[in-house]
Amino acid sequence: MRRREVLAGLAAAGVVGGGAVIARRNALGGGTDPAIRRREVETIDAPGSDPGTVQIPDPDRPTVLKFFATWCTVCQSMMEPTGEVYDRLGEAVRFLSVTNEPVGDTVTRADVATWWDKHDGRWTVGLDRGLELTEALDASEVPYTFVVDSEGIVQWADSGYKSADELSAAITAAVEG
Repeated sequence: MRRREVLAGLAAAGVVGGGAVIARRNALGGGTDPAIRRREVETIDAPGSDPGTVQIPDPDRPTVLKFFATWCTVCQSMMEPTGEVYDRLGEAVRFLSVTNEPVGDTVTRADVATWWDKHDGRWTVGLDRGLELTEALDASEVPYTFVVDSEGIVQWADSGYKSADELSAAITAAVEG
């Protein structure tokens, strides 16, 4: 293969990859349209959480939205650093952890509340029973954390484990952004 063909192939791959990044960024809210429309999320009775609903995105402040599952060991390990950041940021940011497990089928609200209590959850916990929020944000794995501004634009998103310092820095940068 000649050098020109190799360079052309690399350039084409870069264009395709760049387009995918832009499309993904726009899907997550990096464009001008909100990533998610306002919706009610069902909340459960658990430590720091009252049964009812909360609006997402919060119209008055940024929201840290964390998807989790009770069977996920990484989600379990994220509870402590998330709690530390929650304690640092106080009421300036809404914290909402959402399980997208099939509540009512393989896990109950009581199972989620027990898991929440066991792992020192102390902020709002909700359910994504219809997976609408999961699909809107393409949260294809857990844990997945999003920082969403009051307009519904995703300012930051990442999956996997984050230390308290990593999580705090990402949230602060996204909020001040």
